[in-house]
Amino acid sequence: MVTRPRERAEELCFLLEDEGAEVLSVPLLELRPPEDPRPLASAAEHIQRYRWVVFASPSAVEALMEALREAGTADRLRRVKVAAVGPRTARTAEGYGLDVAAEPEEGTGEALFQAIKDGLQSGDEVLLPAAEEGRRELEDGLREMGVLVTRVTAYRSTPAALPPEVLALLAESPPHVALFASPRTAEVFLEDVGREKLGTAKVVAIGPTTAGALERLGLPADAVAERPTPEALVDAAVRAVRG
Repeated sequence: MVTRPRERAEELCFLLEDEGAEVLSVPLLELRPPEDPRPLASAAEHIQRYRWVVFASPSAVEALMEALREAGTADRLRRVKVAAVGPRTARTAEGYGLDVAAEPEEGTGEALFQAIKDGLQSGDEVLLPAAEEGRRELEDGLREMGVLVTRVTAYRSTPAALPPEVLALLAESPPHVALFASPRTAEVFLEDVGREKLGTAKVVAIGPTTAGALERLGLPADAVAERPTPEALVDAAVRAVRG
């Protein structure tokens, strides 16, 4: 069973099927625009004021690039350094022609903070387009340095309505392995589906942030992906199955 936003689930499902797995993809979240688009629009209009733009997800890249297109200021982003958490986010930024100056090996906000902190001084301005409910470790670390952080909501995630047949299938045939690709999906699964639907399934997390969230929710991960990529998540699933 795979729990992640549906638009990026197909690649992971194909990889799992190549390993011989029967996959049930459960779309727990819908990504939506911010309720108030004005802060994102304002950041796009004044993009040249920032020393760094820090992206924590591909969806944040897409949202800011669309806001820049609407503002007519996309060319000004060339004056700003770009950082990205995780290879998928970095590749999305590069797909828009951006030069990613910082991409840490570990896909966490703390790792990205360590990667860019030496290039920042007190008073520098950083733009952080993020999910409405996104985590705050990176933002907090930058603020402690005296960096001026503008955090804007690039998108928000809302629980998706699960078809009754999916819930019935989980009740009849609990999975052997459950893969979680974000803390939010873990929270929504436990709230809307329930721990009992997992049975004795091995639990796999895409990275340490998601693993930490699962631990706090009372569902410790049996394996954690070494990198936040579909390939590494599949490798972690294999490790969990093999013990």
